[in-house]
Amino acid sequence: MASRHSQTCFLANEAQTERLGHDLAQAMLAVKQGFTVFLQGTLGMGKTTLSRGLIRGLGHQGSVKSPTYTLVEPYEHLSPIVYHFDLYRLGDPEELEYVGIRDYFQGDNVCLIEWAERGQGILPEADLVIRLETQDEGRSAAILARTDRGSQLVDTLNRLRMPTDG
Repeated sequence: MASRHSQTCFLANEAQTERLGHDLAQAMLAVKQGFTVFLQGTLGMGKTTLSRGLIRGLGHQGSVKSPTYTLVEPYEHLSPIVYHFDLYRLGDPEELEYVGIRDYFQGDNVCLIEWAERGQGILPEADLVIRLETQDEGRSAAILARTDRGSQLVDTLNRLRMPTDG
């Protein structure tokens, strides 16, 4: 059974949410594996903002938009390749089979999935689940590893975000 590692952090603003995404990207580069990440939270909680920070943290220079209408935004010029999904408008999980969903979860690809619960039964298990919720004037981000690979990512993230003396 996979060990379960978790972390919770407070994000005071959009910049800190993007920074968490950037730090996740750096941890992914250090671990050098593909990951499936479920991003949870109600509308406006910062799922796309976190994704933007991660995608830019992997080297993307352009805009990062929510794939609400396109279902998936590919970032195939990055290494690792990133696929950003938004399943908010998905009517039935079976629709994912028609877009060849299983092809995205191969090799070292990173798959960021907003509204993953709408793909239940079709999507693979998440390595990492990040739940964003309102906390005071900002957000809390609860990060939970669901696989050994996810645990390794959380451990690496914790090391990267550890405050240094000096």
